[in-house]
Amino acid sequence: MALSLRRKQLDVIVRMLHLNQQQLPNGGEGQGEEEAYKLLVMDPPCVSLLSPVLKVGDLRCHGVTLTLGIDRPRQAVADAPAVYLVRPTLSNVDRIAADAAAGLYASFHVNFSTSVPRPLLERLAAACATSPPACAGRLARVADQYIDFVCLEEGLFSLAQPRAYVALNDPAAADADITSLVDAVALGLFCVFATLGVVPVIRCARGGPSEMVAAALDARLRDHLLVKPNLFTEAASAAVASFQRPVLCLFDRNFELSVGVQHDWSYRPLVHDVLGLKLNKLKLPAEKYELDDSDKFWVTNSWSPFPKVAEEIEAQLAKYKQDVDEVNQRTGGGSGVEFDGTDLIGNTRHLMNAVNSLPELTERKKIIDKHTNIATALLGHIKERSLDGYCDCENDMLVNGTVDRNTLLSLLRGKGTKEDKLRLAVTYLLSFETPPSSELEQVEAALRESEVDMSAFQYVKRIKALNTQFAGASGTATKSNIVDWAEKLYGQSLSAVTAGVKNLLSDGRQLALTRTVEALMEGKPNPEVDDYLLFDPRGPRSGTGGQFKGPFREAIVFMIGGGNYIEYRSLMELEQRTQPSKHVIYGATEIVSGAEFIHQLAELGQKAGLGGGSSNIPPGAEQ
Repeated sequence: MALSLRRKQLDVIVRMLHLNQQQLPNGGEGQGEEEAYKLLVMDPPCVSLLSPVLKVGDLRCHGVTLTLGIDRPRQAVADAPAVYLVRPTLSNVDRIAADAAAGLYASFHVNFSTSVPRPLLERLAAACATSPPACAGRLARVADQYIDFVCLEEGLFSLAQPRAYVALNDPAAADADITSLVDAVALGLFCVFATLGVVPVIRCARGGPSEMVAAALDARLRDHLLVKPNLFTEAASAAVASFQRPVLCLFDRNFELSVGVQHDWSYRPLVHDVLGLKLNKLKLPAEKYELDDSDKFWVTNSWSPFPKVAEEIEAQLAKYKQDVDEVNQRTGGGSGVEFDGTDLIGNTRHLMNAVNSLPELTERKKIIDKHTNIATALLGHIKERSLDGYCDCENDMLVNGTVDRNTLLSLLRGKGTKEDKLRLAVTYLLSFETPPSSELEQVEAALRESEVDMSAFQYVKRIKALNTQFAGASGTATKSNIVDWAEKLYGQSLSAVTAGVKNLLSDGRQLALTRTVEALMEGKPNPEVDDYLLFDPRGPRSGTGGQFKGPFREAIVFMIGGGNYIEYRSLMELEQRTQPSKHVIYGATEIVSGAEFIHQLAELGQKAGLGGGSSNIPPGAEQ
């Protein structure tokens, strides 16, 4: 049975909303719940994790009549229970204690999104103990829910940890800051597997953040498994054999840097990159839309090239008009059709069918109007910025290993934002091992003519030069570790850069990430992954001998430093083409657009003293 992260996270949330009572299979409630309604109090991070899985109407179905922010002034509702869903922070714990002391609600059902540290738990207990006697009685339950991740859809999640790439690659980063971030990523992944109820086999490349996260997660899982019973006890009986466990494939963003900056021509990546899709929500100047699995058009067409999406919108609009005309004709509303009184029963039946079809037709028109507006907004940006030209040029470089110099320089000097031009230039830099020096100088001159901040370009150029310098005697399998990450001379080394185009994209636009994941799932000897480390939290600590290396039917692929929809699509295609079928879930510290990621590269370039001038790239909001 395929892993279902979104479904299991939703089950935990629903149980929490029903005051942690087990729900019956038919949707009924467990015995003992008497409250007719309740309040839900959350902090901003928990609002973000809840919004993609439950809408306002869904909350009402579970008895939530009011949703409040913990950091906002709130009035007392003394006769209603309150469900708290917050991260375990000092400020949240103090606010909960103050609310309980003030008697804002009839009872307090406190749910932390992840494991609450013992000092904070003791602080909450001490605060309640020193408050009026009724305070402790109001605190009905305190629970760790382990749902501190944002599940955007069934196969996609984010830990909502912004700017992890900058933090991990900052030349001035303190060891304590690095360790804190690594622990936070490991805790987020622990929440994912606690929700799934499975203990993974962990694979990662040697060195860098992926090995650090793997070691931290392995230690956390081992410590938890020592306690009986634990969060994985029930799952262990359902999946005894090791081949039924999933493999966690850990990567860091430098494994395939070009994918983080390139433009894409598919509908979903375009909406995310150009229009700013966040948490499955899209804000246009005049409208707000939700784009999730409830939108059939989005599900069916979001991975299609933009021109095909435009054609599909036109086709569905024509079909809608045809269906409306048929309804009008059957009910006598169409031109040339008169109401025949001799067939009263037949006409009445047509009228009833028409009335019954109205909701479906109305919903279809709403979806068509939504995507017409989105496509119109996209088309405006495409024309204004020549995005089709950027996509074509980058595709030629990454897939075919060729570039038309005139086209490249024309784009760098012509239409497009400064971010677009910088992304194109970085893609050019990453697509060729040794670009001609004269051509490279022309690229840099074109960027300066367009007044583009050069920090990101110079940062990638410097790291690539360091990689090339130290890669002379190294084999392909070790090129990802040419520059020791711990030294952080200019941040991490860029793996796959000196390996050339074939290591970036192979035939059929298969990403190096997807090819590596496929090899790890097959578990067969393969030069590309033979050097990968293996951590098995259920196995012995020493060595890798005798540990299970596959094959695996299910994988969780996690990108440290920011993921994107291009990689997600490539992994979905891997699912669809493999036999027997495989199941892959893709996650990242955050889901970032190319414009957002190029800003992070620019920030690192400025920290390293590269480039010049103030950055013209505004920081984007992460999800």
